[in-house]
Amino acid sequence: MERAWEVGGFALLSVFTDQILDPAANDYVADFVREKIREVVHDPATAELLCPTQLFGCKRICLESGYYEAFNLPHVGLVDVSAAPLERVSERGLVTGGREYAADVIVLATGFDAMTGSVLKVDLRGRGGRPLGDVWGAGPLNYLGLGVPGFPNLFVLTGPGSPSVLTNMFMAIEQHVEWIADALVMARHHGTATMEAELDAAEAWVAHVNLIASYTIFPSCNSWYLGANVPGKPRVFMPLPGWPAYVERCREVAASGYPGFRLT
Repeated sequence: MERAWEVGGFALLSVFTDQILDPAANDYVADFVREKIREVVHDPATAELLCPTQLFGCKRICLESGYYEAFNLPHVGLVDVSAAPLERVSERGLVTGGREYAADVIVLATGFDAMTGSVLKVDLRGRGGRPLGDVWGAGPLNYLGLGVPGFPNLFVLTGPGSPSVLTNMFMAIEQHVEWIADALVMARHHGTATMEAELDAAEAWVAHVNLIASYTIFPSCNSWYLGANVPGKPRVFMPLPGWPAYVERCREVAASGYPGFRLT
């Protein structure tokens, strides 16, 4: 754990092979991280606010270089907006908890609709002009995270139903693009005009993603993996844990003639 702490980033998510599966193993790492935060951050109250209370890794972790050290600087403070919600923006800055904080610049991190937001904003329409938002009204329906039933020749890159944010995104994008390119070459070679995910395959895939996720700690807290940060968004676990197995499944589908897709 000491070595993983020195490496930083996501290294602490894989100290033990079962720490995203077994809460006891997870607690062991979480306790270590909390003690490290208390050692680094001088003010005990600030340190406790920064200590994760949920299972470690069920939300994105803050382990970047110098992050915790920054809270020891005299001009840096931490406000817990869950205890003292933001009241208003004033002429001079922000007001929360009955106190005004003067600011020259306010950085707004709002409206983070992960996995589906950017795709839905394109207003894609499938067969019969049906909007993608209607098809995904109860959660993102897809097959392999690549195809959507009712939307022929639409391929989604690193979206819901694929490992996406639970793996290295550059690697994931490259795998998706190569798989799609190979599918297009196949289609051209065989005179295929449309390639469309089948409904039963998509429903089975969404169930598979959520089954795999249920064995892990990821659904245990309200995170954007579940869409919990967006009011009214369906609570469905969207990324698929397990990168190597996913790649192998995509290879099997291609080698078997793309079962789960309707080729016409």
